[in-house]
Amino acid sequence: MTDILIIEDNPELGILVRDHLRKNGCSAELCPDAESGLELLEKEEFRLILLDVMLPGMNGFETCTAVREKRDIPILMMSAQTDEQSKLTGYETGADDYIDKPFSISILLAKIKALLRRSDSPKESGDVITEYGITIDRDARKVTQDGREIQMSVKEFDLLYYLMSRSGKAVSKDALFDEVWGTDCFSEPSTVSVHIRWLREKLEADPKEPKLIQTVWKVGYRFGGGK
Repeated sequence: MTDILIIEDNPELGILVRDHLRKNGCSAELCPDAESGLELLEKEEFRLILLDVMLPGMNGFETCTAVREKRDIPILMMSAQTDEQSKLTGYETGADDYIDKPFSISILLAKIKALLRRSDSPKESGDVITEYGITIDRDARKVTQDGREIQMSVKEFDLLYYLMSRSGKAVSKDALFDEVWGTDCFSEPSTVSVHIRWLREKLEADPKEPKLIQTVWKVGYRFGGGK
């Protein structure tokens, strides 16, 4: 297994990042476009993808979507597009974190280490929760609704588990962010709202009128009814 797959069309930046990663003990491969990166991902296992947004052919957002259809691997996007909407688009397509260009190599390494540490941390096992027709099995990493399996990303699963384990109780956005992304993560808290929206789209009969994952005004979210 290789640690990092870098998909970056700027050869100077790509080589610089790859060499720094290798100097810091990470194995890394560099691809100049999305197509070659996705092809390599089919042949080899990676622990994390470092993904540029502005790529020839498929852009980074499209690539992130393609990866998420098959893999739960952590994705760190890097882009000169630093506006809020671009970052939200990155999170919406499945990115775990986002770094602005130009960036400090030390900050990039810190983000990568935080994502890898979070991804590699052992999960508690053996817990099964059933509420409102939804069963979540932490050991099998499986979610079913009325007997039908629901496919979820790592973050969606962890977010749903945390909410269901506190069914009926309001949980703040900060608590959700700290629990699912970690206090040492460099993602932005706005990603919680994005992932909540995805969960509603997968679980709610009407995502615009959610009954399972409710918004608690000025607090955060609650799974199920209040207690």
